[in-house]
Amino acid sequence: MKTKGETRAGDVLLRIRDDILSCRLTPGEKLRFEILKDRYEVSFSTLREALARLSEEGLVLSEGQRGFAVAPVSIADLEDLTNARVLLDREMMRLSMQYGDDSWEAGILAVFHRMERLQERLGDNYQADAEWTALHSKFHTSLVSACRSPLLLDIRQKLFDRAHRYRRISAQFRASWRPKEAEHKIIRDAVLDRSPEALDLIEQHIRETTDNVLTSAAHLFPADVNIKAA
Repeated sequence: MKTKGETRAGDVLLRIRDDILSCRLTPGEKLRFEILKDRYEVSFSTLREALARLSEEGLVLSEGQRGFAVAPVSIADLEDLTNARVLLDREMMRLSMQYGDDSWEAGILAVFHRMERLQERLGDNYQADAEWTALHSKFHTSLVSACRSPLLLDIRQKLFDRAHRYRRISAQFRASWRPKEAEHKIIRDAVLDRSPEALDLIEQHIRETTDNVLTSAAHLFPADVNIKAA
């Protein structure tokens, strides 16, 4: 059973992570303890623990004696992130198609159905909705969830979340959303059919998303960043 302190620390961790991924805490922003203490109504020790864990996820930078800052963004980081996601998703999807059973297939179908129905209710701007965003993440996780590697699943989710921050930043400059429902259905069917084509489809899906982010918001990202802890 978790203690009250552990529950509180976990709650604060989730809140700060959500504020970073949604860009309420902006890339490069200094995370000042006095301000955060009041904002999240927690102790300095709880804050430090949460920021240290987010540093391990690559969402926060530890700057030594200067404290912490939200991790910056750059074209180089986005491209590196994209390549890492492609490598992981392809291999985890291959393993899942090899090991997946009826329960795995049912999980994919269930979350796709929920995502599809929500899209129908929300209309054209569904991709900006927080509930749809959560279901979208669950759908992509369901495709690789039978890979039999909790470690890879954890790493993959952290990379997916980091990529979401780029999508969130670019959204404010996007003239129109790329319709993803057809892509998701094609990927779903290929995975359920255990088709090798599924691996190319997921790579194309990830890389096209990155291309769209760069088309919409490349002007916001430096080519590279080089920030070292003190």
